[in-house]
Amino acid sequence: MLKLTFLGTSAGVPTKQRNVTALAIECLNPNTSGSQQGSQNKKSRPWLLIDCGEGTQQQLLYTKLSLRQLTAICITHVHGDHCYGLPGLLASAAMSGRSEPLTLIAPKAISALLDAFILHTELYLPFTLNFASIEDLLSQEDNKGKVKIDLDNQHQLMIDVYPLSHRVPSHGFGITQTISRRTLNTDKLIANGIPASALWGKLQQGEDVITKDGQHLQSADYVNNKTQRTKVVVAGDNDTPDCLSTAVMDADLLVHEATYTHEVMMAIQARNPDFDPMHSSAHVVGTFAQKMNLKNIILTHFSARYQGFDNPDSETPNMAYIRLDAQSVYQGNLWLAVDFDQYMVNGAVDLEDGTKSSRVQYLGSARGR
Repeated sequence: MLKLTFLGTSAGVPTKQRNVTALAIECLNPNTSGSQQGSQNKKSRPWLLIDCGEGTQQQLLYTKLSLRQLTAICITHVHGDHCYGLPGLLASAAMSGRSEPLTLIAPKAISALLDAFILHTELYLPFTLNFASIEDLLSQEDNKGKVKIDLDNQHQLMIDVYPLSHRVPSHGFGITQTISRRTLNTDKLIANGIPASALWGKLQQGEDVITKDGQHLQSADYVNNKTQRTKVVVAGDNDTPDCLSTAVMDADLLVHEATYTHEVMMAIQARNPDFDPMHSSAHVVGTFAQKMNLKNIILTHFSARYQGFDNPDSETPNMAYIRLDAQSVYQGNLWLAVDFDQYMVNGAVDLEDGTKSSRVQYLGSARGR
């Protein structure tokens, strides 16, 4: 299960209601007591940060997220509304007493930016920053564009990097969570005359054992392995959603920018043919999602021209304009992100008759919790 908290949903500049781009993704294990109600122990609630616009650390203060449990930061591209908050957030992590290593997946230029801050502002990080440059990841022959993170022996993340289309190199991230659970068939053990003992625990952990009377027991004969998989694809700035055709084929949710409506996008391009901002309209994203038969999409990264209310009859540009632009071509589950909105994504959700229900649930605002 992946729990999303939108920390910033504005494009380019902040507004009174929206900060610039940042998205937190908590990696919850439903096999851990309390995780479904959000009360899982903080030490077992690792999370990722996708982009870190200016003010992200201030937004975090309104959530229950801890910088000590931050596992990895992924930066989609070098534009300031996606990365200017990174040095300050790292400094705050240092001042909070963090000592565990932190993974940073980003363009090489981000490393140079941090080096400049360290040199000129005496930024000191008491933890190891494991930097993985996107350029190197995409050039490697084996496991191209992939970073694997083992949260524990039964809980793993795979982060896939996908090139997008923007004015500067931009990328999307596929976040795949895999949770394995071993269930011991105690009835079979008892039926075979094997009483409860420490051997049961070893069998459940995948070990083959020998009983006191010399019986050889194979773990595979007494353990049922169940795997739960959840995948979310988060795109950076991108004017060509088709770049993600492969990425979303097995995704439970796509999070994509929709900076403006198609009408506004065409007007901007016509007004200045020599400069294309290279963003997507809600219509473009909706068309792609419908073509790919995506069941769930969340739109974000909205131009400051759109007010936060939803009224299609208003002459003031507002979120209804974005919503209707997408709904004119898309028939699946659609949400327009608001700062502090939280969503639960569960790749294991199915109805009793075997048909799939929505794997995305809106939880409300983090500020009201």
